[in-house]
Amino acid sequence: MIKNRWAHAPLALTISLASATGAHAQEATAAPPLQEDNDGTQDIVVTAQKRSETLTSVPMSITAVGGDKLQQVGITGVADLTKIVPGFAFQPSEYGSPILTLRGVGLRDKAIAASPTVAVYVDQVPLPFSEMTRGTTLDLERVEVLKGPQGTLFGQNSTGGAINYIAAKPTDIFEGKASLTYGRFNELNGELVLSGPITEGLNGRIAVRTEQRDDWQRSGTRNDTLGSRNFTTARLLLDWAPTSSLTVSANINGWADKSDTPASQFVGVALALPAGRQTLVPYLNAQSPAPDNNRLADWDPDFSFRRDDYMIQGSLRVDWTVAPETTLTSITAYSKYRQESPIDTDGLAVKDFRLTIFGRIDSFSQELRLAGTAFDGNLKWTIGANYESDKTKDSQFGDFEATNAVVGAINYDTFINENKSDIDAYAVFAGVDYDLTDQLTLQGSIRYTHSKRKFAGCLRDSGGQIAAAINQLASAPIAAGACVTLDPATFQGVSIVTSTLSENNVPWRIGLSYQPSSDANYYFNVTKGYKAGIYPTVPGLIPSQFAPIKQESILAYEVGFKKGFFGNKLRASGAAFYYDYTDKQILGYINTFLGNLPGLISIPKGEIKGAELQLDIRPLSGLNLTVGGTYIDSKVKSDFIGNDPLQNAVNFKGEAFPGAPKWQYSVDGQYDFPVSGSIDAFIGGTISYRSGAQVAFGNHPLFLVTGYTLLDLRAGVESGPWRLQLFGRNVTNKFYVTSIARNTDSIARVVGMPVTYGVTVSRKF
Repeated sequence: MIKNRWAHAPLALTISLASATGAHAQEATAAPPLQEDNDGTQDIVVTAQKRSETLTSVPMSITAVGGDKLQQVGITGVADLTKIVPGFAFQPSEYGSPILTLRGVGLRDKAIAASPTVAVYVDQVPLPFSEMTRGTTLDLERVEVLKGPQGTLFGQNSTGGAINYIAAKPTDIFEGKASLTYGRFNELNGELVLSGPITEGLNGRIAVRTEQRDDWQRSGTRNDTLGSRNFTTARLLLDWAPTSSLTVSANINGWADKSDTPASQFVGVALALPAGRQTLVPYLNAQSPAPDNNRLADWDPDFSFRRDDYMIQGSLRVDWTVAPETTLTSITAYSKYRQESPIDTDGLAVKDFRLTIFGRIDSFSQELRLAGTAFDGNLKWTIGANYESDKTKDSQFGDFEATNAVVGAINYDTFINENKSDIDAYAVFAGVDYDLTDQLTLQGSIRYTHSKRKFAGCLRDSGGQIAAAINQLASAPIAAGACVTLDPATFQGVSIVTSTLSENNVPWRIGLSYQPSSDANYYFNVTKGYKAGIYPTVPGLIPSQFAPIKQESILAYEVGFKKGFFGNKLRASGAAFYYDYTDKQILGYINTFLGNLPGLISIPKGEIKGAELQLDIRPLSGLNLTVGGTYIDSKVKSDFIGNDPLQNAVNFKGEAFPGAPKWQYSVDGQYDFPVSGSIDAFIGGTISYRSGAQVAFGNHPLFLVTGYTLLDLRAGVESGPWRLQLFGRNVTNKFYVTSIARNTDSIARVVGMPVTYGVTVSRKF
């Protein structure tokens, strides 16, 4: 039966007031998101280089979308960016953690403490781990997706690119907006924004959104449902301008997620230890693969899969114009993230493998930079320094009866994978743009980063069972609750595995930009980027399983253009790129005496070749079309023998990178037209396509996510401050898979949502 979770939602709407922005020199955060050209067309203003510039003038590949468009298309989370950003791919890991990929560069890992290859920022404040990116789409001015390594401006761990969310800023007059959505599965979402002056020189803005929905998944074996949504996020901004040369901006935000974690669909049997524990083997062998039904799944009965996750963040930005052409900027931020997420990964109605993730992240960051211009504006320069300190704890509590839940004659049902990390990173950076002529600009930037990661972890006993099982092998007794990781030389239990990884790197960029007119830009960039080394969160039976993998690097070459045609009724942008990829990090598989277990591996040499094109078309008044596409050819270039998910030894040479579809495209269009003197109507839609891609090395057909096309539609009317929109998402009810994994004894897949539809009523005031 359907379970109504609305009664447990946090407070949905609160009323408060928040702020208007001061004019930050070098990055005019109060600048309008669109700049009017002489012909009446518009060019979006971005801050991709940490200063305000038109999108056309920035010599790099960027997809930038305004806040109103994001709401119209239905972008409510980072996963939805796949609808409008060709080259961006989203995949949930089997433990639910998001995997973000740009142009084929991504990190497949299940640990919350794994630093991603795509950096995510909100108003230049970092969200250093992907699990922290929930709630980023609240009340936005725009989002900017920067493609290619971004190490000089946004630091290490951005070898794929960066996603910058820019929050809508406070205003110096009172204004607000409210919206209410009702849709399929009793979806009920509400949002309220209030902005305006608080006192002389102090403005504020508050935004609150709650998302509620009943269950959408159905059990294939009993009368049960799962999949409720219960998520609330809020942000308070305060801007203070005590003098004309000083502005101070405060940002307090947070979210709470009490949604159900999604269940998986059973695909097939793949016993981890065929000769091991036989408790569930007859049941497993009797199962049939799940049909291609979006809503059908299975999970353990009589167990709650509701999350209890939250994050709180505070940041303070100070901009001080220390001289007419020079601004000092300080950005200080602290984030606190907590997670308790039970997840059923096997797609079965029995406890073959169930996991509850207890995670915590405490992150502090400080950036101090000085930026300015010289020589009548022909030279733009920036120097600065960063410090970031992250403390993470990832405890994965397993509860299972799988074939590998046995040592000798003793079965065990529980275990804990434990990972604690202290990460400190220091960096200094500098960048210059120099106008060689009125049309030709030389750009260069460089950063030095030193990072240190201190690790402590082990495979830990829970309740005494696994300690008793491992004691059959240990040379000395292991107590209940202790680490059961064994020293292979002495077969004694280790109290805990500790290690330190220190690394240095120097990312850099050099580029040349030719801008013959305000609507044309041709550029060439060479960029070196790095991603820091990481430690795994795995069931480590011996200390070597916790060994880190070293940092990866990319040397990227890109040539691109941006050009307006027919009076800018057609804007075209495109790029071709080549990446020389060294030491690619990925979560693979390692054979142990308990079967095929996950482990981090490093691919010595790889490459990515690709191209992309985007067209923004205004063929007639009221009609706007955006067409974009990306082609990616990724490949392992060196010999590398590793295991596929089914425990087969495979040479990965010549294979494409997992999670990197070769083709992606999207088409979005909307036609606005008057109905009467006071009413306008609109109709629009979005088509997005991605080709198939493997989720793991080995090219096994069971682990291929096949290509799919999704269609969203929208229509409605506007009258003054009122707007009514009808929407349908995945209107063809396309069955599609987002991820496939081997989960101990089963192969299971995660699928996308079926068709949803509803209505949104909004009002500005």
